[in-house]
Amino acid sequence: MHPSTVVPHSTLVSAERLGELLASGEPVTLLDVSWSLDGPPGRTHYAAGHLPGAVFVDLEHDLSDPAGDGGRHPLPDPERFAATMRAAGVRRFDPVVVYDHCDGIAAARAWWLLRYHGHDDVRLLDGGYDGWVAAGGPTSAKDAQPRAGDFVGTPGAMPMLDAVGAATVADSGILLDARAGERFRGEVEPIDPVAGHIPGARSAPSCDNVGDDGTFEPPDRLRSQFEALGVAGDHRPEVGVYCGSGVTAAHEVLALHLIGVEAALYPGSWSEWITDPARPVATGPA
Repeated sequence: MHPSTVVPHSTLVSAERLGELLASGEPVTLLDVSWSLDGPPGRTHYAAGHLPGAVFVDLEHDLSDPAGDGGRHPLPDPERFAATMRAAGVRRFDPVVVYDHCDGIAAARAWWLLRYHGHDDVRLLDGGYDGWVAAGGPTSAKDAQPRAGDFVGTPGAMPMLDAVGAATVADSGILLDARAGERFRGEVEPIDPVAGHIPGARSAPSCDNVGDDGTFEPPDRLRSQFEALGVAGDHRPEVGVYCGSGVTAAHEVLALHLIGVEAALYPGSWSEWITDPARPVATGPA
């Protein structure tokens, strides 16, 4: 695990540092976002063990609207999302820590949504539940009983793209595709009915953002990775990110945030892009 410090902007928090925060009595809302695209339901993981006091948040139902023309995981209705967060105990001025089992892929969706809806202090547990357990953190199998929250979301606090915007960024800026390289190239497509990528996009698999232990790579390494793709810290040109359905892309937005680049998320991503047959599709390397 990387050193137990909170990176700039308190975006990541280590297991050790979170333990200190909780022991200090500081009010911290814990959200468990256990989820896997092809694994057992996240609640199964939550029931088996979670951080004491953590509230389970279902990515499929709480952090997404039903699949449709907006893709496989459209953003949730803002009012419904805010109500869900209040029910989970989220308060406007208290820090929120989100986590999943390991690499932060699912938890980053909650991080982005809370930030997008205006919460200023959202942190991701680096290394997730597995890292917490490895560090000797306590666990529980009891459902949490959160206090009432008072969060009222105001959408728009994070940059976002629609399909037209994504095409524009691909043409005049840098559009990153966070899926695995073989999906980007169109060699395989296990999920969506069309293989390939948005023309002009560049392959930047989100798995490269974390190490073998599921913690984010150090900022210097992340910076080198993204600079090799043409991303500069001065936000010139504009940077956008997409994936299959907007989940993994949020993880990439977080990684870019760690090096000071505020990238725009295309929530509909590839699963929305291909709903319009008039939109072009590219295959092969960038």
